[in-house]
Amino acid sequence: MRKGVLNGTGSGSAGKGFGESTFFPTDCADGFPWHLSLAEEARLKAASGIPWEFGVFLPASPYLQDTSNEGDAPPAAATMAVGAHLLGFSDEILLHILSHVPSTDLVLNVRRTCRKLAVLCLDKSLTHTVLLQKDYEASEDKVKQVVKEIGREIQQLNMAGCYWLSGATIEHVARCRGLVKVNLSGCHLTSVRLSKMLSALQHLRSLAIDVSPGFDAGQLSGECKATLSRVRELKQTLYTPSYGVVPCCTSLEKLLLYFEILDRTREGAVLSGQLMVGQSNVPHYQNLRVFYARLAPGYINQEVVRLYLAVLSDRTPENLHAFLISVPGSFAESGATKNLLDSMARNVALDALQLPKSWLNGSSLLQHMKFNNPFYFSFSRCALSGGHLIQRVINGGRDLRSLASLNLSGCVHCLSPDSLLRKAEDDIDSGILETLVASCHNLQHLNLSAAHHHSADGPGRHLCQLLARLRRLRSLSLPVCSVAEAAPRADRAPAQPAPHAVPRGFGKKVRIGVQSYSGPLPGQAAPQPSSVFWALLKNVPFLERLELIGSSFSSAMPRNEPAIRNSLPPCSRAQSVGDSEVAAVGQLAFLRHLTLAQLPGILTGSGLVSIGLQCQQLQSLSLANLGLMGKVVYTSALSDMLKHCKRLKDLRLEQPYFSANAQFFQALSQCSALQRLCLVSRSGTLQPEAVLAFMARCLHVVVCHMFTGESLATCKSLQQSLLRSFQAERPALNVVIFPLLHEGLTNVIRDVPMVHLDEITLFKSRVAEEPPNLWW
Repeated sequence: MRKGVLNGTGSGSAGKGFGESTFFPTDCADGFPWHLSLAEEARLKAASGIPWEFGVFLPASPYLQDTSNEGDAPPAAATMAVGAHLLGFSDEILLHILSHVPSTDLVLNVRRTCRKLAVLCLDKSLTHTVLLQKDYEASEDKVKQVVKEIGREIQQLNMAGCYWLSGATIEHVARCRGLVKVNLSGCHLTSVRLSKMLSALQHLRSLAIDVSPGFDAGQLSGECKATLSRVRELKQTLYTPSYGVVPCCTSLEKLLLYFEILDRTREGAVLSGQLMVGQSNVPHYQNLRVFYARLAPGYINQEVVRLYLAVLSDRTPENLHAFLISVPGSFAESGATKNLLDSMARNVALDALQLPKSWLNGSSLLQHMKFNNPFYFSFSRCALSGGHLIQRVINGGRDLRSLASLNLSGCVHCLSPDSLLRKAEDDIDSGILETLVASCHNLQHLNLSAAHHHSADGPGRHLCQLLARLRRLRSLSLPVCSVAEAAPRADRAPAQPAPHAVPRGFGKKVRIGVQSYSGPLPGQAAPQPSSVFWALLKNVPFLERLELIGSSFSSAMPRNEPAIRNSLPPCSRAQSVGDSEVAAVGQLAFLRHLTLAQLPGILTGSGLVSIGLQCQQLQSLSLANLGLMGKVVYTSALSDMLKHCKRLKDLRLEQPYFSANAQFFQALSQCSALQRLCLVSRSGTLQPEAVLAFMARCLHVVVCHMFTGESLATCKSLQQSLLRSFQAERPALNVVIFPLLHEGLTNVIRDVPMVHLDEITLFKSRVAEEPPNLWW
């Protein structure tokens, strides 16, 4: 049985439906930070209404004795440690604790500890929903045994991203005959195997699968098609031009499509986007309520999605309430899509909307669209002016209290009245932002990245001061320049971080030529800087995801294209955002995900130490291009930070000239929960011996992606050594070591499991990327 703090992500939100939004902080972090006093915890919980969660350390089996018999006394050590034996808690509390234990551990280990847990571990609340997603220790034998022991009880099964399991093991899902919902995205499935499985799942109503090259709908049996005809929710990830199983799903209410089709085969042959003749009118959309399509780069993905949309253009479903298409780059509007949009404007009232930028730019479409209690809007990369935003979306300031998520990423004119005359260095119109905040005061997710949003001087007019009114924010993405205090003057040097703002850290070496900062002694609270950014974060204490991304930042890691050699210079205002602003992030006690990219004002990285010390819930960290690009100035601070990140699971680090040496990996080894590491460094170096030692110490790491300036021979040798040493004991191990600027990088990237490629290898803003509770 694994030991650990049982307040992870768990399955607390698994039962929520698409579009259900809660405007009170009931979906905050699963546990409260341990460095708060009991009084502070109680005050926060009482003020927020957050349900109590239990950060309980599950002891070894001697502490889990059955206390139902009088002769069994709990060990004295346990009594002294927690005041009462763990099994003395009520069944409700124990069930809540057990809900955070991986299903494989629950059934195969914890259940065998004592009689009481043997009963509780088979409670319906725990066995009806089984989550194997990201349970990287779920081996073939463990999965088969779990299905054998509780398969009849399972109603919802999530195996998304279990790429390490063979098709023969996936086939055991057919034994779970009571399944209502199953997610098999990222699993190895052939047409024949899928047919055999679905033939046995007569109660299935929700299905997620991949459609890979070689898929043949003609191999699906009659029993399989009968099951598909009753499916109401379908999620398909397409790796080949195909309708997949959509023609068989005659009762669809929700359709999610992810297009990951490459324009060329591995051998270089150009693929065609044409599907089989005669199938263009096969899909059944008459009952459709949700249509979502997300496209990877490439013309063939656009060609195939047009064929799916052609059916919608003939007859728009009357009950359609969410229509979302996410396309990178341009996507030309056709006659069929114009008919579709006109029909939607006449016949439906939407709750969620996202369209390609070319469909909205310069059109009056938004003016004619009807909305009914909208909860999600995405206008990413659209040329939407502030005037249009207020008049057509907010309707001059009408109440949009239902809006939970808003994506304005890349909308460079959305906070200015005129989109034609604005320049990047111009100030935003605070009146437009004030109207937006007042109308959408229940926003939980807001993305304003990839644009220059500069505030004018004046009390109460700064962007941070206005956003501080959105006290229910859970995720926020901002351009770095938007948090700067004021426009820099030519006769004034960039603002220096306050010496008292951050701790210096433990054992940090003083770098010659770089100013060092003394912090408070351990146990002393640092004085709070009086900056607008600090005040903003103080007013959104339940923020779980924060992104500060330079307005001109672009990652060097490609997506279906060669690596990017050059980067655009940062905004001049970003120069004044430095270590003290980073230190302000440390007051976010519930922060789980942090992204910092293109902050040229970083001098030592000392603010990172504050985050490591105070943000004890941090699970994923992404750092990119901090400080000047010529040298890495924050190595020592990063090492100090990592020593305190005991719950960190994902680390993505993108920095030119970064030296992944023994010191770095020694510090990283102290992140005992780490599972995934991605390092992207143009002209960077690494020490193979240090990598091997790190992997040997961190037993939970299953993803090691490193793209540096090392030679191909060095990279291949290290990759083979890692696989040879650790593959047998880590079934989910995925190792990719490759030169960043090598011409073969594209072919290497295409072999990375989609779950890792999408979540950690590629850089992107993730705030309001999709509607909340879109699928699972």
